[in-house]
Amino acid sequence: MASESCDVCERSVRIAGGIGDLWNFAFESTQGMTLELSDGSEFFLCFECMESLPEDTEPTAEDVAALRERTEPVEEDRNSFWHWG
Repeated sequence: MASESCDVCERSVRIAGGIGDLWNFAFESTQGMTLELSDGSEFFLCFECMESLPEDTEPTAEDVAALRERTEPVEEDRNSFWHWG
């Protein structure tokens, strides 16, 4: 099982696939993805933070920075991979 930290909320989210999942037969889904934006910037965001990006325009690095400023970092707990409840 692999994980990566969201560039906005700093949650550690699960990334499905990879050799670790092959051996332990974990079939849970991915909880985030890397976005390559039209301005050439690249960010890894959890799906929850992605939904907070503007929908009426192409998101840019400035939009991600603004979202980061309005988002409090999430405190990690033992259930950090399953933060949707």
